[in-house]
Amino acid sequence: MAKVTQLVHNYLRHSKRFPHVFCPGCGHGIVLGSLIRSIHSLGLAKDDVVLVAGIGCSGRIPVYVDFNTIHTTHGRALTFATGIKLANPRLKVIVIMGDGDALSIGGNHLIHAARRNIGVTALVLNNHIYGMTGGQSSCTTPMGSFSTTTPFGQLEEEFDISRVTKVCGASFVARTTVMQAKTMDSMISEAVLHPGFGLVEIISPCHTQYGRKNKFKSCVDMYKWLQKSSTPLEKFKEMSPEKQEKAIATGIFEKRDCEGLEEKYARMRRNLRGER
Repeated sequence: MAKVTQLVHNYLRHSKRFPHVFCPGCGHGIVLGSLIRSIHSLGLAKDDVVLVAGIGCSGRIPVYVDFNTIHTTHGRALTFATGIKLANPRLKVIVIMGDGDALSIGGNHLIHAARRNIGVTALVLNNHIYGMTGGQSSCTTPMGSFSTTTPFGQLEEEFDISRVTKVCGASFVARTTVMQAKTMDSMISEAVLHPGFGLVEIISPCHTQYGRKNKFKSCVDMYKWLQKSSTPLEKFKEMSPEKQEKAIATGIFEKRDCEGLEEKYARMRRNLRGER
């Protein structure tokens, strides 16, 4: 067994049924491996990590790993995570959500988690579709794309997850794709260590529900498209607006040291108790 494979196995709950629920070609398994490598590289004990997830394909990731985990209701993962972090600031709280879970039904919670700068790490796995529930369009489905609910093409403009989160006040915002696994490792590690609210948007292909309806003949074609479209932020800024529309800007969009809400809350409690 390869060393990296053995590492991943050390963090899995082997009592769970395998293989996992992800479709062939889904990028979520790559994210799972990256998350494990990131946590391991930081030297964090399993009991010091809490994974919180909502509903959807990405919500199944915590089921398979041997950390403290909680599977919450649709769109409410960040509210549970906020409560956990305020109750025990020592814990590293990581929230795993899909694009619909984070910005559609959960959009209100995302903007306020960013505004509060609560010290949790949000991983948003953006596959541009509702994958588990039938392939409906989500708030990140690109305009003109086809889905089960937009058979004649999506008429609405999509959300830019990283831009929305940055504007709302998050102190760490980054974007990568599953084609940049090593970059993803470092981004997740940096987000976990960063004080305040950190979000890493990860573009993860869904060939079953999105790709097949949008002229991708195979999941391999989707990965080739990701590789071709991914553009470092510095280079992206130099491109013309026409070329930017066909590119995916990747990199760190926001990074600033800012005290997290849980630190302010803990200080207020100490002051009320007359403690130093």
